[in-house]
Amino acid sequence: MLKHNLGYPRIGIQRELKKACEAYWSNKIDSDALFDVGKKIRKENWKTQEKANLNLIPCNDFSFYDHVLDMSLLLGVVSESYLSIPLIQNNIDLYFSMARGFQKNGWDIKAMEMTKWFNTNYHYIVPEFEKNQKFSIFSKKIFDELEESKNVLKSIKKIKPVLIGPLSYLFLGKEKEKSFHRMDLIENLIPIYIKIINKLKNEGVNWIQLDEPILALDMSEKEKKVFKYAYGEISRFCSGINILLTSYFDGISENIFLFQEISIQALHIDLVEDSNQLEKILSFFSRDSKMILSLGLIDGRNIWKNNYANSIKKIEKAMESVGEDRIMIAPNCSLLHVPIDIEYENSIHIDIKNKMSFAKQKIYELNDLEKIIKGNKNILLSNSSLLEKSSSIFHDIKIKERAMKITDQDIQRENHFYIRQKKQKKKFHLPLFPTTTIGSFPQTKEIRSLRNKFRKKELSKEEYDEKIKNFIVEVIKEQEKIDLDVLVHGEFERTDMVEYFSDKLKGILSTDNGWVQSYGSRCVKPPVIYGDVARVGDMTVKWICFAQSKTKKLMKGMLTGPVTILQWSFVRDDQPIYHTAYQIAWAIREEVLSLEKSGIQIIQIDEPALREGLPLKKKNWKSYFDWSIQAFRLSSSGVKDETQIHTHMCYSEFNDILQHIADMDADVITIETSRSRMELLKAFSVFSYPNEIGPGVYDIHSPRIPTVEEIFDLIEKASRKLPIKNIWVNPDCGLKTRKWKEVLMSLHNMTKAAKMARLKLV
Repeated sequence: MLKHNLGYPRIGIQRELKKACEAYWSNKIDSDALFDVGKKIRKENWKTQEKANLNLIPCNDFSFYDHVLDMSLLLGVVSESYLSIPLIQNNIDLYFSMARGFQKNGWDIKAMEMTKWFNTNYHYIVPEFEKNQKFSIFSKKIFDELEESKNVLKSIKKIKPVLIGPLSYLFLGKEKEKSFHRMDLIENLIPIYIKIINKLKNEGVNWIQLDEPILALDMSEKEKKVFKYAYGEISRFCSGINILLTSYFDGISENIFLFQEISIQALHIDLVEDSNQLEKILSFFSRDSKMILSLGLIDGRNIWKNNYANSIKKIEKAMESVGEDRIMIAPNCSLLHVPIDIEYENSIHIDIKNKMSFAKQKIYELNDLEKIIKGNKNILLSNSSLLEKSSSIFHDIKIKERAMKITDQDIQRENHFYIRQKKQKKKFHLPLFPTTTIGSFPQTKEIRSLRNKFRKKELSKEEYDEKIKNFIVEVIKEQEKIDLDVLVHGEFERTDMVEYFSDKLKGILSTDNGWVQSYGSRCVKPPVIYGDVARVGDMTVKWICFAQSKTKKLMKGMLTGPVTILQWSFVRDDQPIYHTAYQIAWAIREEVLSLEKSGIQIIQIDEPALREGLPLKKKNWKSYFDWSIQAFRLSSSGVKDETQIHTHMCYSEFNDILQHIADMDADVITIETSRSRMELLKAFSVFSYPNEIGPGVYDIHSPRIPTVEEIFDLIEKASRKLPIKNIWVNPDCGLKTRKWKEVLMSLHNMTKAAKMARLKLV
């Protein structure tokens, strides 16, 4: 029974990669120093996994920005616009220009589009394909890292290079022209995959991992046909190397028949997200005398210890069906989505910490499972005893009972939107194309230092509060200079849009060092929802009311919605997820009503994670939307008609869920559309989205500054698809990660473009 891992976190235990990348981008270190940091992280990762006695250790799972972008560079899927920049002298600068855009010495090239990786909070860079796309081996990264791993690990037999599979790679991309389908490129692509695989084989590699998460989706007939062709070709021309094809994030039992006519050595299935698929998969494997089955047993997306008793049942069932020599065990997906090491956490209550497991601990759990199979029942008994241990910190019966008592009145606004809109327009007197931002402003080194001093008790609460107030006053002045119509307070008191609320809600905790990569150098610390959730007092009212007192303009109250707090946290696994969602929704509702009572007239309840929480298979969508939309409406529906509720959603494909977005009944929704050049709005216009909408006109994930003309062009495109009276003008997302100079110039251009639109488009 082989033990292996699909991928390991790549940011470093102290976020070394983030710091190195940002230092490189600001010209504080050179590329050699950046590469040294990457090399050190890779070495530590390989050594950690080797010490855990894994039989197969992933290679090429490291990335300086994004593994999908790495794949594009490997396959030569690079737009001529980036290749034509004469100032770019090496692949790493080409790579970063694709991810972040390039604006220097008269050159101004936008970053590539970015979107969510399946139903996770990880963002990837979307490959862009031309009709006659040519592929080639452009980057040597995978081969360089293979050589590097040979010098670190004791045996090349342990090294397992990882690649995104050809079908999933094409699926994750987009066509730059309308006259073809990207799946039609498979015949051009497969020969390059075959070259890569055979080159790895010639380097001595015994196993290679091809990730095909597309198998967990509702695949089209075209995609199924392309899959059979792709792996039929790989089977024919890649002999002498073991191919492990992995799927994750859901079950693949509906697509298992695709493996009847292809020859691969092993298939990995996700038994965390869909344990019910095992029986059907085993039925297929029992008819095949050769293929190995890899069981994804350890949860790579949550931080709770594995239930060994449940895992052992699955292993024994599989062994009984196909034999021990045809079984592998692993986490269900890459450990990219969890923090690195629980031992770096020193402030978590021991009863909670004892139930937690980060990436390092998860790979050791595979060892425990192997030992139990070999007869060590003490490990099993110890695990069962620990997981069954209860505590008053986990459960509050009053919160549980209240969360489920939801009436129709609790989730309905007083009147329909068209009535509310008339009242709000009469009350606010905003111009056409009103301008605002999504909430946060730059979190500078000075602000982070201030927060750190307060945590270390080097500043009193009074001193800290006074300094935060000074930042708020300054950001209000800047917004007034720019002439934004609806202001925000800047969120300087908040570390993160979810972590901030977790620190103020009962039943949720923040970690000291539980960092996870969101995109590029952006790392977040997802809170841990360990118990029943409740609000214990005002969370934002003091800061929002102070900000409103410093301006005559409208000030937005900024909150994070219940579904996003849920999706961007590590959630308890001992009760249905919707129970937890309703608990959070009641807490946010109380805060909304407190803001309204304090005189705040516009309140934004962000739900950027609503779409990413959607199950991958459509058959499971209804149950998800039933509770998620109800949770949002529970949080937002207690206010008067005149109080305007905004929400924000991140990069998503909205076409299939527009009715559900409309069902949220927010007065204004803001979405990220600038990188797609307003393509996402097509769905909203066809659907005739009834409420107001702010399509993002400024890409905040890139340092480049958009011009007035290009922002005006985006507003004009939006005005062709949406009623002018319903359009807001705003950036794609919050401005926390950006620098002040670029933010002020970009927002100045944005308000200037909005004023131009009021003159030219009305």
